Amino acid sequence: MGTQVLEQGELAGERGRAPSGPAPVVWRVVREAVLLATLFGVYSLGRQFAAGHTGSAFGNAREVLSFQRLLHLPDEAAIQQAGLQVPHLIEGANLYYAAVHAPLTAAVLLWLSIWRPMAYPRVRWTMVSLTGLATIGHILFPLAPPRMMPGFVDTGLKFGQSVYGPQSSGGVANQFAAMPSLHVGWAALIALAMILITRTKWRWLWLLHPIITVAVVVVTANHYWLDGIVVLILLAVSLPLLLRPGLRSDRPELAPGNSVALEPALK
Repeated sequence: MGTQVLEQGELAGERGRAPSGPAPVVWRVVREAVLLATLFGVYSLGRQFAAGHTGSAFGNAREVLSFQRLLHLPDEAAIQQAGLQVPHLIEGANLYYAAVHAPLTAAVLLWLSIWRPMAYPRVRWTMVSLTGLATIGHILFPLAPPRMMPGFVDTGLKFGQSVYGPQSSGGVANQFAAMPSLHVGWAALIALAMILITRTKWRWLWLLHPIITVAVVVVTANHYWLDGIVVLILLAVSLPLLLRPGLRSDRPELAPGNSVALEPALK
């Protein structure tokens, strides 16, 4: 009861507070950018720590492939070979893998921080939880991606679009951090958040992002099926941070007398 009264009081205070110009919004965006950059730096350090423990990465990859065969999951190598018959499809998949994952996630977080400031912290902390759990997975279970295994093609190298380089140890990314797939996890979280928070009838199109991402990471041989399945389990573990009552009503409110609507296109 006390928690409900507190939440109602906070919401009433938010509604009664008149906007004071762009400065608070700019400050909030800058603050969140610094926070997320710091968290990403910690995550990157964790991945680099994991890169020093890659002795079992190829053995783990063989175990993952064997377990997937035991589960009768679709043959990823066969799917990739079929995709390679359409080079432009693979080039598009490479581009989506490299250029959509982080920029789209950042753009959605920025939009939420400005237009859904009450809902945004829930999405942020859900992402922090998911990323933290994934980092533990990267450290405890180093895994060589399919593109490094026999029977698969590194489509990034084949078409000159690699974000990693020819060497498994090259670049700043730990290429043995395939389990679980944050490409899939972040895409699923962003889609779920936008479906829950926005009200436009087009919001269901966000489901295309995780669906396309799964197809992309498989056909480019950057992740196994199990990488995506495990990250969705971790996302389910993190969802209580997001799915609190009233998420759909977390919307910026205008002070009385302010006649400019903040989000007419989304109602």
